[in-house]
Amino acid sequence: MAAAQEEHFTRKKHDSGFPGHAIDFCLREVGLTPEQLDYVGFYDKPLLTFERLLETYLAYAPAGFKSFLRAMPLWLKQKLHLPREMSKGLHGRYRKKYVFTQHHISHAASTFYPSPYDEAAILVIDGVGEWATCSFGVGRGNRIELSAELYFPHSLGLLYSAFTSFTGFEVNGGEYKLMGLAPYGEPRYADLILDKLLDLRGCLGTHFRNSLKIGRLDKINPLF
Repeated sequence: MAAAQEEHFTRKKHDSGFPGHAIDFCLREVGLTPEQLDYVGFYDKPLLTFERLLETYLAYAPAGFKSFLRAMPLWLKQKLHLPREMSKGLHGRYRKKYVFTQHHISHAASTFYPSPYDEAAILVIDGVGEWATCSFGVGRGNRIELSAELYFPHSLGLLYSAFTSFTGFEVNGGEYKLMGLAPYGEPRYADLILDKLLDLRGCLGTHFRNSLKIGRLDKINPLF
């Protein structure tokens, strides 16, 4: 088994490019060639994610138009053609099946399968996957079943990223800085946040009130 991040080879923090160097390293590390692989998996279902993007841009147009113009070329040229891109990354030597799993299943698998447990409760909370932003379920043996989900735009992760941006840090990169600084602060705005931004009804019933406009999040375009 081997794992690596592309940024370790390119020296680009949070490198969003195709992880060709990481793939080559992992194959060398385990002594395999692309032809010997049984499956190649991707952590997301791109068509569902693209559907969410289009519906969101349409629902809040013209807000987010600049973000739309930035995002579409990458989607149309690369992200909607991932089998082709992955085939290139494997030097045209892999001819078997590509597997696209739900984003939250990928999160759950990355923690449950390497764990020492045969059975475990699973909770996934992030910004947004295809549509899901919070999921829970159970892992048993070699199977994972997510039994309930909370859907975009209701997202604790996006709320945290909004505060990351508001405090001057980069989204999808500066959240850990905000976490690191949080213990040094005082929760003076906690009641205001709960009153104006969140309606708490348990993890999978949490949603934003209308005072948090998703159109205002178009500055956080990497999440979309």
